[in-house]
Amino acid sequence: MTVARAIQHYLRTGESDMLGAPWPGRNTMESARRADSALRDALVAEVARRSRRRKIPGQVAGVELERLTLEKVEPMVSGLFPRREQGPVLGALGRSLVFLTPENIAAVLRDAGFLHTAWALANLYLGSLGAELLGEDAPRIVGMSVETTCYVSLSYFDERDRFADYVVHEAAHVFHDCKRETLGLSSTRTREWLLSIDFRERETFAYACEAYSRICSLARRPADRRSLVEEHAARSTLPDEAVPVDEYLDILREAVQARNGWKRILARCAAPPSKSMAQRAREAHAARVEAVRAAWSEAGRSS
Repeated sequence: MTVARAIQHYLRTGESDMLGAPWPGRNTMESARRADSALRDALVAEVARRSRRRKIPGQVAGVELERLTLEKVEPMVSGLFPRREQGPVLGALGRSLVFLTPENIAAVLRDAGFLHTAWALANLYLGSLGAELLGEDAPRIVGMSVETTCYVSLSYFDERDRFADYVVHEAAHVFHDCKRETLGLSSTRTREWLLSIDFRERETFAYACEAYSRICSLARRPADRRSLVEEHAARSTLPDEAVPVDEYLDILREAVQARNGWKRILARCAAPPSKSMAQRAREAHAARVEAVRAAWSEAGRSS
């Protein structure tokens, strides 16, 4: 395959040779570096070409995106963290949520860790502008998480479901992916992450936070919030099959009746408390004693 064909194949599919073939170089590492640079240059140029003369959504005009992000997540952070920890957590979320815009798209594509990630982000951006995607199999999404960074397309501003908020949803996922010590917060062996969310409940937690955030924005009175939950329940269609709808709605009903609904959501989705070393030692000793008793009992029956 020639260099030109390798570039076209990458732009169409997001696939590339990790070793940099067919780029020349004194060794494999140099070939790989040249390939990476050339493919990213081609991707940036193609995105610029396809997005030329495309207008960003009108709702975005004049919006300070970082401030918007903080306004969206501040109630959730205030409800879930003590006051002394809210500043560092809000700062982390402000850095973690990145809207893809004409001003930052080139830098995002060049800095993305993997070439396929850059390709997916390019399609995410093109889709938000209504531009032609790079390939038939290109992802049609409004956001994408990469480690602790969530990239959000400008399609966010076209959302029609008043119970949906992708920014809050992804921010909720940061809580179980970011360690406390990363933000300079105190941590222990049993308190390592910002929030301890049961692995099986992570999507439920994020969806519940998302909907509860919107319900709180739409209504202040508890009665009105309860009515909104039932309205949501009447037409609830969650895109993730891993979320039990009945449990999800039950969590929301508890949240809107609680003084701090965020804490109720957390309590329902929290990981079981970790056992202390002493407790584990006692349980192991009890298990050994029981095993010895069972062995003696069996021996007695045999004799």
